[in-house]
Amino acid sequence: MARILIVDDSMMMRKTLRTILQRAGHIVTAEAANGDQAIMYYANHRPDLVTLDITMPGMNGTEVIKKLREIDPDANVVIVSALGQKHIIFEALQNGAKNYILKPITEDKLLAVVNMVLTHSCDSPTPA
Repeated sequence: MARILIVDDSMMMRKTLRTILQRAGHIVTAEAANGDQAIMYYANHRPDLVTLDITMPGMNGTEVIKKLREIDPDANVVIVSALGQKHIIFEALQNGAKNYILKPITEDKLLAVVNMVLTHSCDSPTPA
């Protein structure tokens, strides 16, 4: 299974994502509460995939994606976002995010998108 970095400023959301991903057999290598931590943890752990909240204090998700892509142009990033942030999601996809999931998330939606991105069978981003 995959090694995954969870990035979200909400501790509750990080816990939810961790529970779902671990139950599916994935390994959560680290959890970051902000963009700076995300970049540091990515550089240290080189996960197979990153789940990334788009709206966080300080550096937003789009800025994080740009920095992650400097470290690794092939970084697999899945945006986790609320519906009202369509313009930010679009910007994140233009900057290299592989797909996105709209909150509220469900286990089925999360795992479907994660598995799709990990198997590289996702030709174009589609909402889950």
